This record gives sequence, structure tokens and C-alpha cells, in this order.
Amino acid sequence: MDNKSNKAISRRDFLKIAGASGLATTGLTACGTSGKQDSTAGTTSLPSTGQMTYRTNPTTGDKVSLLGFGMMRLPSVGGRSAREGNEEIDQNMVNKLVDYALEHGVNYFDTSPAYCRGGSERATGIALSRHPRDKYFIATKLSNFAPSTWTREGSIAMYQNSLKQLQTNYIDYLLLHGIGMGNDGMKEFEARYMDNGILEFLLEERRAGRIRNLGFSYHGDIRVFDYLLSRHDYYKWDFVQIQLNYLDWKYAKQINPRNTDAEYLYNELAKRNIPAIIMEPLLGGRLSNVPDSIVARLKQREPERSVASWAFRFAGSFPGVLTVLSGMTRMEHLQDNLATYSPLKPLTDEEFDFLQQTATQMMQFETIPCNDCKYCMPCPYGIDIPALLLHYNKCLNEGNLIEDPDAEGYRQARRIYLIGYDRSVPRLRQADHCIGCNQCSPHCPQGINIPNELHRIAHYVDNLKQEKGSGERRRQRERRRQGQQA
Repeated sequence: MDNKSNKAISRRDFLKIAGASGLATTGLTACGTSGKQDSTAGTTSLPSTGQMTYRTNPTTGDKVSLLGFGMMRLPSVGGRSAREGNEEIDQNMVNKLVDYALEHGVNYFDTSPAYCRGGSERATGIALSRHPRDKYFIATKLSNFAPSTWTREGSIAMYQNSLKQLQTNYIDYLLLHGIGMGNDGMKEFEARYMDNGILEFLLEERRAGRIRNLGFSYHGDIRVFDYLLSRHDYYKWDFVQIQLNYLDWKYAKQINPRNTDAEYLYNELAKRNIPAIIMEPLLGGRLSNVPDSIVARLKQREPERSVASWAFRFAGSFPGVLTVLSGMTRMEHLQDNLATYSPLKPLTDEEFDFLQQTATQMMQFETIPCNDCKYCMPCPYGIDIPALLLHYNKCLNEGNLIEDPDAEGYRQARRIYLIGYDRSVPRLRQADHCIGCNQCSPHCPQGINIPNELHRIAHYVDNLKQEKGSGERRRQRERRRQGQQA
């Protein structure tokens, strides 16, 4: 990387001290997968060579699979993610995915009371309870986002309900969820966990063994992150969950001033020997649906591997990473990720630099930094916010976002955008219905000014439709003129 002298700790330094970190990498559990078409990455994945990569938690000695199963994007009976619409979770498919994951070495499953409209924990509990309890680790969260759940009684009830839904009497990894979100992350943290005594309650639950590992997921306000690490001697965090990928390593703060570059977050954890759990290795799919020029760049280096595999290799190559979470809705997603981590082929220093150069090129594309987490939903006016932002990004990445009617390819790009727009989002849920109430933006981990983006999209779509209408009127006039001449 450039400016290595300015870094607190470089990746090369981390690799040198990996043995001292207590996070050992071992190959266990024979497994294999067949090559499948990864619809997310748009390429054929390589079969794994048979051994899942594991990392050892220095606090507990847990041997955790480097690939963690994120239960946020569970399949629905309609074939989409159960986070979309009101579709019911496809429990049979969830069971198959969990069974396949366990058979192939995955043993870390991450859920939350907030995922899949509250159904993820129950679905996870049903799927996992069919297997011996010592064969997997359950991670869930105290997701007390609403002020009505900030009371001691409300938070304890949420925690106890998680035990019930997950059909277990202990949680392997419990997280304080969404630390640093909101306009004043420190004030919100104190209200959610300090003023009501809940953090002390959770520490007591850890001492009693009903929580095996206690940590937090970080989303935004760096003051809260730094404060909690400054109190590590007291809290003794067993792990911390952070957003890390090759774009956010250096550019998270540039994309959103409220965020913190992943390089800083990871380095601060590694200094204290705190294992890192990685969320958003694909940025909600943005690093598998990259611009065509970036696809060509990655495929030139590894033509047989998926675009997504580069992001997963990046996240897994740091020795302080305990597991990398992936929300795998379909079997081909799981198989492709298994191929990447069975076993992991760590990035070389040259490949690390290559991905940083790739990230620099990606910054030239003004995509909206939506990770499809759906924390902005539901919109009180029914707008499908993530679908609108993701369609915009998709068209931008594919070169179908052209504003100049005289530009080459404008007519085709206009047609692609408008057809895809109506297919992706029903008319009553489109951007022009946004009234700017801004109930969504405070919940966005990426700090997106959502009403501004929706109004911009609505204006762009309106211009496309007007141009379409004016073009049709011109053609009608031309046909009439030709008829009169005849």
C-alpha cells in the first residue's frame, strides 16, 4: 500500500505477528463443493479443495469457521430474501442451507431479533436445534433500537426471548447491536446500555455462563468505539464486529464522513488482541455487482473465480479476523463462499495492493453507498427505499445512467432504466412518493441523506419520462408531416 510509513500497523506487520495474536489458522473437517453459477458474482466458482479454514478465539479457545453464516437475508417461500415485502421465511430451504453449511465446516451462525422482520431467530433456532448443540456457535444481538425497548425490563425481555426463539439456554456470542448509530451515538449508547444497567446485567450473565462471549457491533460514531476500547480492561470484550472490505479499508470516511476507515478499526482491535468479526465484506452486494470495468480487471487476474471471492479473500486474510459473515440466500452463494474459504488462500502483498488500486478506481463511480441492510425500512409511506437506491447503482455500474439526450447510447440507457425501474419497484413505492419526512436517514449506518437521494432519483426518472414523451410526440409530428406530403 502507499504511504506505509504513515500506517499504525501494516498488513505485512500483522502477518508477522500472527503467531503471537493467538488467532491460529487450521484446516479441519473434510468437505467439498461442486462448481456452481453464482448469480450474485456472475461467474463460475472453483470447487474447494476440502478443508475449511478455522481461527481460534484467544479468550475461549473456540475454533470458529472463517466463513460465518449471516442469517439476515434468509430465503422466502416466494424465492426472494425474506427481508423483502411480507413474504414468509422458507424454513425448509433454511434447514437445507444450514445442514449444508454444517456438513462443510461452517459453525458460526449470526442472527438478531431485528432480522427478517423478527423471524430470523426463530428460523435459525429451528434449523440449528436439529443438530448437536456443541457443533455450532450462535451469535445474536441485543437489538434494542426503539426507545420503548431501552428500559431494563424491555431489554431483559428481548434477551430472554432470544434464548427462547433460538431454543438454547446459552448464547455463544452476544453483541450490543448497532453501537454508534444515530445523530449522537454516545448519548444513545448510554441510554440503551448504561443508564438502565443493562451492560452490567450482561456482564453478570457472562459470569454465569449464559453468555460465553460478549462484544458489540460498531456502526458510526467513533467516540463510542474509542470509549469502549478504552474500558477494555474492565469490560474485557471477547470480540468486536466491524465493517471491513477493500473499499472501506481506506475510503469509508470519504464515502460517508460519519463512518471510520476499516484500517483504523481493525488496527485498534489488533493492538488489544480483540478478535474481529467482519460484517459487510461485500458492502451489501456492491462488491459483487461492481462496474463492468472493475469486473474485467478482476477477471483478468482470476478468470475462474467469482468477483465476490476477491472481497472475501481480502476480509479473511487478516489474522485478527475470527470469522467473516455472509448473508447467503441461495445455495450457490454458500457454495461459492465455501470454495473461497476451504481453505483460504490469503492475499499476497501484491494482491493486497492490487485491491487497494481497484478500490481507488471504484471511487470514481458515484454510487449511493447503500448496503441493503433495510434499517431504513419500513417507510411510513410505503416507499421501497433500498430497491430504488440499488437499481440506481446497478444502472450506474452498467453504464446505463446517461443524462444527456444527445449522448451516444442515451435512448437504450433510458429504456433500460425505466423498464428496470418499474419492474424493480411497484409504482406506489417509487421515489416520487417521498414527502421528505426523513424518518429513514437517522437509522442508516452509512449516513445517506435518503430523502435527497430519492428526490434526485425521482427528478432523473421524471426527466427520462418527459424526454420519452417528447420523443414520441416528435415522431408523431413527423409521421403526420410525411402523410401530408404524400
